[in-house]
Amino acid sequence: MASKTIVITGASDGVGAAAAARLARDGHHVVVVGRSPEKTAAVAEQTGGEYLLADFAVLNDVRNLASELLQRYPRIDVLANNAGAIFGKERQVTGDGHEMTFQVNYLAPFLLTRLLTDRLLESRGTVINTSSVANRLFAHIDLDDLEEEKNYKPRKAYGDTKLERILFTQEFDRRYRSHGATSTAFHPGNVASGFSSTRGSAMHALYSTPLRRLFLTSPEKGARTLVFLAEGTPGEDYPTGKYYERCKVARPNRQAADGALALGLWNRSVAMLES
Repeated sequence: MASKTIVITGASDGVGAAAAARLARDGHHVVVVGRSPEKTAAVAEQTGGEYLLADFAVLNDVRNLASELLQRYPRIDVLANNAGAIFGKERQVTGDGHEMTFQVNYLAPFLLTRLLTDRLLESRGTVINTSSVANRLFAHIDLDDLEEEKNYKPRKAYGDTKLERILFTQEFDRRYRSHGATSTAFHPGNVASGFSSTRGSAMHALYSTPLRRLFLTSPEKGARTLVFLAEGTPGEDYPTGKYYERCKVARPNRQAADGALALGLWNRSVAMLES
């Protein structure tokens, strides 16, 4: 297996850290990205790779991250947009003026991918977006209310961003597959990690109970699909532009089949970042 340069965001814990460890053992050059200096450095030490820091609640952090990646790595074979979170009952707005869930889970990864697109095209690379079954359970996207201003609920805000990642996956793949860059999305399972540590969030009780490991999967199992997609050859080992569960193509929210919605989301995201 040829060694790849793989960038994983949200790699200081959970699925990201587990995937980084496995991919490093398999001989890949893994760049871990996280928000916590201590935790991210610890993962990088374990994997023998480099690490970079970025807080996706700050869009300038994302721009600086992209600049650093472009300076350091002449080739990027895989960009794994894995960072994400669910937030509390009260709607929060970032310093950039966006609803927190929307920015951290969707708009920041969208920005990072756009800033790295030329490098991904040069490398014939692939983008892997961590989604969630919440895209099917809780999401319904309204292009006129992407910031969840009308009726904010934490789990809907979270589900919407995970569906937005699938729509982004499909539109990126549609635009760039013929030019050499591809994209997929996947659900890692309900993973026992520090994912939902915010008190008052919709899933805090589930993710913080001592019994969580009885009904949540391990980060190592949750990372299997990410590893499968990262190590495989897109278009040969698996079809691109799809949503995966357990290394197989799965059924997402019915809105994921709406090409006009995917295009509309893309165009509105670009407009937000250029305004």
